[in-house]
Amino acid sequence: MPIIDGKKISIQLFSEIRHEVEILKTRDNLNPGLAVVIIGDDPASQIYVNAKVKRAKELGINSFKYELPETASQDEVLNLVRELNVRNDVNGILVQSPPPPGIDEQLINETIDPSKDVDCFNPYNVGKLTIGDETGFLPCTPAGILVLLKRYDIPTEGKHAVVLGRSNIVGKPMALLLSSKRVNSTVTICHSRTVGLDKISAEADIIVAAIGKPNFVSADMVKNNVVIIDVGINRVSAPESKKGYKLIGDADFENVCEKASFITPVPGGVGPMTIAMLMYNSVKSCCIQNDVELPKSLI
Repeated sequence: MPIIDGKKISIQLFSEIRHEVEILKTRDNLNPGLAVVIIGDDPASQIYVNAKVKRAKELGINSFKYELPETASQDEVLNLVRELNVRNDVNGILVQSPPPPGIDEQLINETIDPSKDVDCFNPYNVGKLTIGDETGFLPCTPAGILVLLKRYDIPTEGKHAVVLGRSNIVGKPMALLLSSKRVNSTVTICHSRTVGLDKISAEADIIVAAIGKPNFVSADMVKNNVVIIDVGINRVSAPESKKGYKLIGDADFENVCEKASFITPVPGGVGPMTIAMLMYNSVKSCCIQNDVELPKSLI
């Protein structure tokens, strides 16, 4: 049962992205810039933001971090986004999700300039994705999953892919990408109200688990030689661990892996790919805004 090593593939991608950044600097005298906005001091969000800022710097991407207090108003957040929209040195804008209560996240996404929407949350880019227009941005986690499938030479054409979860971040865009002409899978979306979910999943050639429930996908829900992409990141108690907890996915890894032909671990599977695709989108945004040759496609 081969493990799909997202960490290893992300390192390859970072090398490729760093090369694209050098090309932009030497050929076009351009330096991609990514602005990351965080509202409040949630520890998990701080970790994610700092990881993105650090990786951008390592790749030669200019990184701008903006920290707003938990008490920031909707107008303060939107005004900052509007300022970043018109700055030439900022090519990509990311507002860390989720924001504190009282902040309308959808309004933030609608305010970000579509050409700087490196998370692909603006309705304009979502619309492009829906009609199969890839001149915009692809959402980071689903795109990262496609890269993993490609780099491991996992067939997708004509395969039955079951997506567990219907979120706007993973489930829905994942289904769109898997059913696109680039991938050509036949897709079923399942969610908490799906009747006979276990029977549907047992027919899947590829399962993308993004339902947010630890160990939800059990061995009796999958067939032999299934490919399992586990997007779940669930923190569960682990008194034996120094941290007092451990991270596990949506799939019961120890039992499911005996039937899978490929499977992503948690952590170390999909997570590293999300940041890699964010960096790629930041480079692509610089190219789009300056009307220069786009970076080589990773998918």
